[in-house]
Amino acid sequence: MNISERIILTTEEQTTISRWAHGKSIPVRLVQRAQIIQLASQGVYNHDIAKQLNISRPTVQLWKERFLSLRLTGLEKDAPRSGRFPKISHKKVTTIINTTLHTTPPDATHWSVRSMAKFQNVSRMVVQRIWKRYNLKPHLIKKFKLSHDKHFIEKLYDIVGLYMNPPDKSIVLCADEKSQIQALERTQPLLPLRPGIPARQTHDYMRHGTTTLFAALNMLDGTVIGDCIFRHRHQEFIRFLQLIDVQTPRDLNLHLIVDNYGTHKHPRVVRWLNRHPRFYLHFIPTFSSWLNMVECWFSQITSKKIRRGSFKNVKELIKTIKQYIESHNQNPKVFVWTSSVESIMRKISNVKNC
Repeated sequence: MNISERIILTTEEQTTISRWAHGKSIPVRLVQRAQIIQLASQGVYNHDIAKQLNISRPTVQLWKERFLSLRLTGLEKDAPRSGRFPKISHKKVTTIINTTLHTTPPDATHWSVRSMAKFQNVSRMVVQRIWKRYNLKPHLIKKFKLSHDKHFIEKLYDIVGLYMNPPDKSIVLCADEKSQIQALERTQPLLPLRPGIPARQTHDYMRHGTTTLFAALNMLDGTVIGDCIFRHRHQEFIRFLQLIDVQTPRDLNLHLIVDNYGTHKHPRVVRWLNRHPRFYLHFIPTFSSWLNMVECWFSQITSKKIRRGSFKNVKELIKTIKQYIESHNQNPKVFVWTSSVESIMRKISNVKNC
């Protein structure tokens, strides 16, 4: 017998079921389920519903039971499936994770998918799924260097304070040297970008000398004061300070954020600063170049102009750099520092505790 519990619809349910059963923009699976319930509410037997809708009787019974337990919501969502039974035990998964985290293979510095699969006697896809699920990436390594500066906290507060609360009537400048920029000429012309094929350049090149880019990033408006000099001794640094002195308003104090390169602390530089009291040098902690925002600008000029360039001589390289600085200053982008001292210290603490 195919007699089952009679379905009785409320007025609201009857309206919704009718709309779903005859809707042209409704998903086909929802239309079919609504038609099953509509026919069942009219007293049609299961085998007649199955024959009329060209489906199996178990399917009819399934959606009738779903509707009786969940009503309209049960029709909108697919019935839950049991899924495939796991082939890897929890103990095995734990073993693979612990092996990945705490050991290395005897013939390598880190595990690969295949070496782990062979060691644990499972397929490589099993290892790959486990690593993906637990976000394990043995093939990757990131570099870090923590500062051991005895005055790290004081310098950190000083630099972050200049970024987030600069002094009145002052300009904050991030200054540094990008040394040893090579004028490299590729042995053959660059092959341009094509659909499906990236731009290509030869791996070999000819060296035509180097230059050093002195740059100071204005944290107020994003402009850059820059100059290319062949060396980066204290004499060249004083010359760059003189350039900054000429290109900035005389009535404003200048706070320069610099690294701990010996040139910046040379006695002649100190004497020059004493003669120009509007200049203040602020030294970042050792091994903390990430605190100097001009490094972000150096990254931009490297990726946009230098790395892919081909230069026949140093003069051409310097011309390209100066053109980029001029173009940048016509439409400068302000670099904004957002990290507080507290958030930086939390991140450093997390690295130390790893």
